Amino acid sequence: MQDQYERKIEYVRISLTDRCNLRCRYCMPELGVEKMRHEDILTFTEILRIVQGMAALGVKKVRLTGGEPLVRRDIAELIFALRQIPGIEQVALTTNGVLLSELGEDLMRAGLTGLNISLDTLRAETFTEITRRPLFTQVQAGAAKMLSLGMENIKFNCVPIYEVNDGEIPALAALAKAYPVKVRFIELMPIGCAYASGYRGVLMADVQRRLEKAYGRLRPVRNKQDALQGPAEYYRLAGFAGQVGFIDAMEHKFCADCNRVRLTAEGFLKLCLNQKNGLDLRALLRQGISDDNLKLALRQAIFRKPAEHLFKDSQNTARDSRAMYQVGG
Repeated sequence: MQDQYERKIEYVRISLTDRCNLRCRYCMPELGVEKMRHEDILTFTEILRIVQGMAALGVKKVRLTGGEPLVRRDIAELIFALRQIPGIEQVALTTNGVLLSELGEDLMRAGLTGLNISLDTLRAETFTEITRRPLFTQVQAGAAKMLSLGMENIKFNCVPIYEVNDGEIPALAALAKAYPVKVRFIELMPIGCAYASGYRGVLMADVQRRLEKAYGRLRPVRNKQDALQGPAEYYRLAGFAGQVGFIDAMEHKFCADCNRVRLTAEGFLKLCLNQKNGLDLRALLRQGISDDNLKLALRQAIFRKPAEHLFKDSQNTARDSRAMYQVGG
C-alpha cells in the first residue's frame, strides 16, 4: 500500500488507552486528564478488524501504545490474536515498564516480538521528579524480568533534557554496553506539556559528542536489517554488546521515509503524528461498514497521507494540538 508520495505504508501504531499510571512532566498534566468513556474506546474486536483490513493492504507491523498500554485489561490476549492475522509479522509494545514484572510472562507467551521501554533516568529521585511517581524500582524490575525471560528485541527510549537528565547520557548508553539492547535518544518534541514545564531538549549532536567523549567513535550501522525498525539511526561503540540510536524529528526530518500511520484509542486513523487529518474508523465500524468497503476507505485515506509534519510551523491550522497520550505515543 502506497501513499500519494509513493511511500510504502507497512506499520501501524495503535493506542489502546489514554490512561497512564505515571504523570511525566513532558507528557501529561499533574492531575491527569479527563478519561474517555469506556464506550468511546475501540474494542479488541474492532481493533482486530481494522488490523485485518490493513494487513490485507500490506501492513506488516503493529505497535501497541498508549497512554500506557499495559493498563488495558487482557492486553496479552490482543497480542496473541494480532499474531494470528495473516501478513502481520511483528507485534511490538511501547511501555513505561511499571507493569512488566506482573505481565511479562503473559506477553512472552502471547508472542510479543518487540519491546520499547521508556527510561529517562537511572536515578530514583530523578525518575520521581520527571514522572511524579516513585515507581523506579518497578521499572528496573520489569526490565530485568524481560531480559531474564529472553526477550530479544528490547529498546530503551530516553528523552534527554538539559539540567534534568543530560548528565546521565553516558550511563544510560552503557545499558547497551552491558546488554544486547538498543538505547535510543529521542529529541524532545513540541507536543504536550514539555515546553510549558520549562524543559529544554538536548540536541542529538550534543548527545553524540558526549557519547564519543565517553566511549570513542560512533560507527554507523549502515544496513538496516529490519525495514520495519522505524526512524532511528543506529551506531555501534567499541566493546558494546548492543547499539545506540538517535531520533531527531525536528533537526533531521525523516518524513520522506515515513512508513507508518496511527490509530487513536477512540478509533481515529491519524495519517501524521502532528496533523489533524485522518479518518474516523470507529464511526464506520459502528455504522456497519463491510470488510471490502473498510479496506477501500483505509486505502483512500492512507493515500492522502501528508508530505511532512508541521512541528516548526506553529501558525498552520492543520497542526494537531493534542498531547502524545491522546494521539498514541
